[in-house]
Order: sequence, then structure tokens, then C-alpha cells
Amino acid sequence: MASHPRFRRPLGLLLVLMFVAVLTTSGAGPAAKSAQVRHDVVVNARRFEFSPSRIEVSVGDIVKVTLVAEDIPHSFTIDDYRISKRAAPDKPVTFEFYAVRPGTFDFYCNLTIDDGCRKMKGQLIVADQAP
Repeated sequence: MASHPRFRRPLGLLLVLMFVAVLTTSGAGPAAKSAQVRHDVVVNARRFEFSPSRIEVSVGDIVKVTLVAEDIPHSFTIDDYRISKRAAPDKPVTFEFYAVRPGTFDFYCNLTIDDGCRKMKGQLIVADQAP
């Protein structure tokens, strides 16, 4: 049975609008992505330690780090994330990155101002998100 020509266009438009409404409210499609979690972390660097020395986040989170050097210049370096930022006393540096890879990643000070800088270590722990 063929539909009446007068109803074909409005019916098609109605079906498209209903489909879009279902996508945006049902949990399917782009609107259903979980909200990103943002972690604001202040990392204090001083002879010869980071505080905190452990940062825990999940895959997909945004990590905003403010590196504060309290005594001499220090850096915050994570090789696997290609991050290397340097801060000097009274000149903190702030940067952001996405936690895109799960795992445990070491961060360290890569400066050679003092032999103790090599002892400065910490860990970024990126947990897998649950399905």
C-alpha cells in the first residue's frame, strides 16, 4: 500500500527528528560520552623529591599540573607521554595533557644542576576505564 504523496515528506522529516532525539537522550551517539574528569595537581619540587610523588587518574582524564620549584630549578619529565617541563623558583609552570594510555609511568627531574636531581622520581598511574 503506497502512502499518500501529501504525507511522504512530513513523515520522513518526523522520522529523522525522532531518530536524532533518540540518539541524544538514549545514551547512543556523541551526546552519550561520559564527561571528562579533570585533575588539577600541584606538584612541589624541592631537594630532592616531588610532592605528591604519585598521581592517579583514569584513561581519558585531563591532567592539569602546576609544577612549583621551591629551591632550585626542577623539571617534570614523563618520557612515555613526551612531557618535559621546567620550573624555576618563583616561576611555576602549568600544563595539561590527556591521559590516553593506561599503565604506570615514571616521572623525574631531568636537570643536572645537582646530583640529587637524579633521585627525584614519582609515578603517574593511569587506570583503564571500566567498559
